[in-house]
Amino acid sequence: MADEDPRCPEGRNGGGAGTVRSLLGRTNKDWWPDVLPVEILHQHGVSPNPMGEDYDYAEAFKALDYAALKADLTALMTDSKPWWPADYGHYGPFMIRMAWHAAGTYRVTDGRGGSSSGQQRFEPLNSWPDNGNLDKARRLLWPIKQKYGKHISWADLFILAGNVAIESMGGPTFGFAGGRKDVFQSEGDTYWGAEEQWIGHAEHKTRIRPDEQLELEGPLAADSMGLIYVNPEGPGGNPDPLGSARDMRATFSRMAMNSEETVALTAGGHAFGKTHGAKPAENFGKEPAAESVHMQGLGWLTDSEEIGKGHITTSGIEGSWSNNPTKWTGDYFRLLFKYDYELTSSPAGAKQWTPVNPEWEDMAPDARDPSKRVPTIMTTADMALKLDPEFRAISERFRDDQSALDDAFARAWFKLTHRDMGPKVRYLGPEVPEETLIWQDPVPEGTAPGDDEIAAFAQKVLTSGLSVGQLVKTAWASASTYRKSDHRGGANGARIALAPQKSWAINEPAELASVLAKLNELRGSISLADAIVLAGSVAIEKAATDAGFDVKVPFTGGRGDATQDWTDVESFAWMEPQADGFRNYLRTRQTVKTEELLLDKASLLGLSAPEMTVLLGGLRVLGANHGDKPEGVLTERKGQLTNDFFVNLLDNETFWELVDPSSDEEFIGHDRGGKGEKWRATRTDLVFGSNSQLRATAEVYAENGNEEKFVRDFIKAWVKVMDADRFDVTAKPVTSNIAT
Repeated sequence: MADEDPRCPEGRNGGGAGTVRSLLGRTNKDWWPDVLPVEILHQHGVSPNPMGEDYDYAEAFKALDYAALKADLTALMTDSKPWWPADYGHYGPFMIRMAWHAAGTYRVTDGRGGSSSGQQRFEPLNSWPDNGNLDKARRLLWPIKQKYGKHISWADLFILAGNVAIESMGGPTFGFAGGRKDVFQSEGDTYWGAEEQWIGHAEHKTRIRPDEQLELEGPLAADSMGLIYVNPEGPGGNPDPLGSARDMRATFSRMAMNSEETVALTAGGHAFGKTHGAKPAENFGKEPAAESVHMQGLGWLTDSEEIGKGHITTSGIEGSWSNNPTKWTGDYFRLLFKYDYELTSSPAGAKQWTPVNPEWEDMAPDARDPSKRVPTIMTTADMALKLDPEFRAISERFRDDQSALDDAFARAWFKLTHRDMGPKVRYLGPEVPEETLIWQDPVPEGTAPGDDEIAAFAQKVLTSGLSVGQLVKTAWASASTYRKSDHRGGANGARIALAPQKSWAINEPAELASVLAKLNELRGSISLADAIVLAGSVAIEKAATDAGFDVKVPFTGGRGDATQDWTDVESFAWMEPQADGFRNYLRTRQTVKTEELLLDKASLLGLSAPEMTVLLGGLRVLGANHGDKPEGVLTERKGQLTNDFFVNLLDNETFWELVDPSSDEEFIGHDRGGKGEKWRATRTDLVFGSNSQLRATAEVYAENGNEEKFVRDFIKAWVKVMDADRFDVTAKPVTSNIAT
C-alpha cells in the first residue's frame, strides 16, 4: 500500500501491493461466458444507439407532458400487479430502491457510475446481487416508458419514479431535473473490481480490512463486489455496528456524501418498505444474465408455487424498519432509540437486529395481510447510527427535529440522484430547483471577448516571455481536468487558479503561479478562464507557424471565473491526477501499467484512439512534459508543432533498453549504428510503437505527406478538450490567427 495514494482515482490495488493487473478488472464475459456478444456489431465506429446521432433528447424532453407522466407514475404506485404484488399494496418503496441503486453507483473518485445513462438496464449492474429483483421494478415501469417513448429516457424515468414514490408517501423532495441520456450497451470502461466472487460467495472478502491494512482500492466506493454501499449485515457479514460505521464513512464519502447526508439518506430510505429474507437463499433463481432465454430477461425467481405471492428473498434480511412502511414519518428514529435490540437471524439465515419486547402499536403490518402485525427490524448498518458517537449525535438531532430531517433528506436525495449530471445548465424540466448548490460546481456567466480584444491579448502573449510549452501546459492542465463521466472539471471557471488545483504537484505550483500572474497582468477584461485557453491557442498557432503551417485554432470565448467560496475543495481533491500520460507524469508507482492509465485518462476526456495519439505526440514536441522532462520529446525542434515524435519513434535505426532493470518505466533509445544515445522515453511513449493498433495510427502521422494532417488533427483534438465543458455554447466559435 505504500506505493499507492489511497485517494488516487487511477491507483487500483486489485491484487495486493506490487501486483500489476488489467485496467478493467472482471468483465461481463468473465461473469457470464455464454452472454451473446452483441458488441461485435458495434466495431469500427458503428453506434449501438437506435435513436441515431441526430436525435436531440433535450428537444424531445421539452415536448413531454410532464404533469401527465407524474400522474401516471403516481397511479402506478398503488396499482399492484398479480405477477409481482406490491408490499403493503404500494410500489413506492420498490421504486425508491430502484432509483437509489441506479444513482448510488456514482463515485467521486473518477465520476463513473451513477444514474446518467441508465446503466442499471445492462450487465453487470442488471445482475448484481445488490440489485436483486429490480428487474421487476423496471418491468413495472415499461408501460409508462412505452407510452411516453422518446420524450423520457430510462435514466430520467428511474429517478423521477423514485421522486414520485417519495411524494406519494408524503415524503419531502427538493426537485427533479431531466437531461440524462440513455446509452444502449454496457459502459465497458468502468472498473467495478478485480474479485472473482460476488458478495455471498464463501471465498468473498470485504474490501475494507483494517487488520490487513487494506482500504478501499483506487476508484472503488462499495465495500464488496456486487454491492452499492456496505454489507447491511456488517463488515464481511460480521454484525459489528462500529465497524459498519467505519465502512459507511468510507463508502459514502467516496460517493460525495458527508456524515449528515449519510445519516439522512440511510434513515430516509429506511423509512419506507421492507427487506426480503423469508426463505433460505437456495430458493433463489439465477440472475437475469444467467437465466434461460424463455425467462425474457427476468431473474432471481423462486420456485413456481411462490411466483406471484411476493418477494421471498432478496437481501436475506427480513422485515420492515418502521411500523408505517408506506408513510413518511419519524418512526425510524423513534423506534431505533426507543428499544434495545438483540441480534437475531432471518428465515434466510441473515444477521439482523430485532427490538426487545416491542409494543403492539410499534409492530409493522404484514406485507401481504394488513390484519397481522410483525416485529420491525434493524440492520447492522442501522445500528451504526445508534452506536457510533458521531452518527448518534446527528440521529438524535433528526429524531428531535422532524423539519431538519425533512430538509436534510430532500437535499441529500437530490444530490444522490443528480450528482453525476454536471453543471446546472444541463438540467431540464419544470422542477429544477432555483437554488444553486456548491456541489454543482457553479461558475458565474462569462462574457465572450470581441475580435479586437482577442487580437490585442494574443499580441501581448507573444511578447510576454512565456514559452510555448508553458502556455500549452497551463491550458492543458486547466481543461484536461474534465471528466465525461460526471461532467466535472474543465477550463470553464479557471479553477486551476484556486485551491486545491493550484497546489497539485502535477501542475507544478511555482511555475503555474508565475504563468497565471503574467496572464492576469495581460488579460484586461477577458476572464482568466478564457485567457488561459486563448493563450494556449496562440501558442499552438505560433508553434504551427514555426513549423511551416498557416492554421487557425478555433477559440470559443465566454468562460466565467469561479470563486474560492463556491469551490468544494474536498470534492475537487479527489480529482487530483496521480498520473497523466499526456504530460508524461507519474507521481507514484501504480498497480496498473502506465499506458493503461493513459487510456483511462483519454476515456474520461471522451477521446478516441486517434485523438489520444495525435494529442500525445503533439504535446511532447511542444514541450508540455511535467517538469520539462526529456522523456518522449523525440525532436530537435521542441516548441514547433511537428510530427517528429512519430517519425523518430518509428525509426528502425533506434533500439530501446531499460534505464533501470528494477523498473520498467524509463528507457534509452540508442542508435543502431553505434553513435550512442539518441532519445529517452517512458512506457507511455513506447506503447505507440509496441501496441499494434496504436502503431498503425502512429504510422499515419509519421508518413510523408501527412505532416499537415497531423497539425490539423492535433488542433481539432485540442479544441475538443478545451471546449469539453462548454455546455452553454450555442454560437459558432470565434477564430484567431494572430501568431503569424
